[in-house]
Amino acid sequence: MDVKVIPVLNRDGSIREWVGSHTDIEDQKQIEEVLQRSHNELESQVEQRTSSLRQLSADLLRVQDEERRKIARDLHDSIGQYLVALKMNLTQLQEHSGSSVAQTFEDSHQVIDQCLSETRTISHLLHPPLLDESGLRSAAQWYVEGFSKRSGIAVHLDVDERLGRMSQKLETALFRVLQESLTNVHRHSGSDKVDISIRLEGRNAVVVIRDYGSGFAPQVLRDLQNGCAKSVGLTGMRERITTLGGVLEVTSADPGAAISVKLPIADEKSCPAA
Repeated sequence: MDVKVIPVLNRDGSIREWVGSHTDIEDQKQIEEVLQRSHNELESQVEQRTSSLRQLSADLLRVQDEERRKIARDLHDSIGQYLVALKMNLTQLQEHSGSSVAQTFEDSHQVIDQCLSETRTISHLLHPPLLDESGLRSAAQWYVEGFSKRSGIAVHLDVDERLGRMSQKLETALFRVLQESLTNVHRHSGSDKVDISIRLEGRNAVVVIRDYGSGFAPQVLRDLQNGCAKSVGLTGMRERITTLGGVLEVTSADPGAAISVKLPIADEKSCPAA
């Protein structure tokens, strides 16, 4: 029991009466314990739901990667083969046709060649076969070369010679970070060059993409660093990396910005490149 007593004074300073109050400390402690338990239960529920949402996000990204791989294979194996067959048929017809339609055949060949080229490009952008066949190093080099030609942005890629094969999920995650980051540079930064490094630090794979463009506005940068960004691409990258036990950071540079990713490969069957 907590008892408090204070005097009520007359005008001459003498005590007229005493006024007291008491509080049942046990009841107060019980209330505080109930509130604390409720708070802990609520935090536990929030953590569980956050974990569930992260897992859902990871599952969606995995399904997306599988669909990209399937569509890429279908483009190559079906549409690509149909176009090749059509080109062969045109070649045979051209050999038995007069000179009056020669230009028409030539134009048709050019259209088919363009369709084949674009189909191959789309297929590889969805899921480069080099990623499965040769790993991140080859896929990154192929993508960077193509991106530089398409965008006019000079890209310098530095890959650690010790970098070997990693699991499919790690190589796919790092490739998607590279792909999304360069797409954002092309769309938003105005940078005319990009530096990319892929290296090993202990048992971690580290990727850094640095541009020299306009960078991020202060509030946008704070949102990105706090995980509150409105960018679907960057949010998806962060979730993908976090699910794999890694860290993605966005920082301001002078000029431009940098995206860095660190992924643990301690439990992966990764071997140095030959």
